[in-house]
Amino acid sequence: MSASQFGSRFVITSFGESHGAALGVVIDGCPAGVRFDEGLLKKELERRRPGSHGSGQIVSGRQEADAPEVLSGVFEEKTLGTPIAIVVRNQDARSQDYKDIKNSPRAGHADDMWKNKFGHSDHRGGGRSSGRETVSRVMAGAVAQMLLHETSPKTRVIGYASQIGPFSLTPDERVQLSSKNIDSFQARFPSSRDSEVASLLQSAQQSGDSYGGVAEILIENPPAYLGQPVFHKLKSDLAQAFLSVGATNGFELGLGFDAAEVKGTAFHQGSQEAYGGIRGGLSTGESILLKVSFKPTSSILDVAKKGRHDPCIVTRAIPVLEAMTWLVLADHWLWSKTDHI
Repeated sequence: MSASQFGSRFVITSFGESHGAALGVVIDGCPAGVRFDEGLLKKELERRRPGSHGSGQIVSGRQEADAPEVLSGVFEEKTLGTPIAIVVRNQDARSQDYKDIKNSPRAGHADDMWKNKFGHSDHRGGGRSSGRETVSRVMAGAVAQMLLHETSPKTRVIGYASQIGPFSLTPDERVQLSSKNIDSFQARFPSSRDSEVASLLQSAQQSGDSYGGVAEILIENPPAYLGQPVFHKLKSDLAQAFLSVGATNGFELGLGFDAAEVKGTAFHQGSQEAYGGIRGGLSTGESILLKVSFKPTSSILDVAKKGRHDPCIVTRAIPVLEAMTWLVLADHWLWSKTDHI
């Protein structure tokens, strides 16, 4: 199996299975001398864990410590410029919950697709197709964030749920999102209706059902002119980053598909926000707004009741999407250093 790498300059290799001994990441391309903030690494892993921000009733019951072990590439709290390897050990896998699906793949999952493609696969917890693989992405994203904190300290990446099932943020609720503590909302839905969303998801979990939704990523003060012509536009690499996350099924930049309804005179002579912070494939330095949609969780009915699953992926995916954003920004920031003499 190939294609476990991501990035062109800041390159990560993700490894491990859901019920294997460990999951980890190797990061190659991070410059020497970056201050390694282990507290930030642990904080981002904690944000990804189920129940980390009061969401215990609406997420998977699997409880992993996710304590990171830095194996290489860091000395005296600074990066060495050599490959950085980080792992977390799996401690709360219940493989017996999955014995029935070894020969009877779950509907809507990757079980049979991967087995048919590769001829042999790990059915326990979904193996490598499990959402637990995103632990590796979050660890790598934390290191990318460390790099950007030094090179572009004003850059911020803010993720939140803008829609879960029938609930959507109103225009008024979108005001001053950057000043809100998104993690203080149980479903990461920054609205006074967050508790209603949490109740909806709790009810779905108890009945063996699930919901989809939309997550948004706001990048404030990004470096300008990130991106490469043609095949590595910033928007195309962000789209690849997001759509590589499990259960995603749509991506939008700025106005997205709504731009199809707008006349060119209004679109190009109006607010720069219509472009979403990217023109010609390059960042303008203005805020970048991205949206990604998620299908309802595939674990439903008896499968959901027997195992430990999330009734909605969006809430758990926010830190993962943020991590992928930091990875793309770090990759293109390094790439930009070779744009001209």
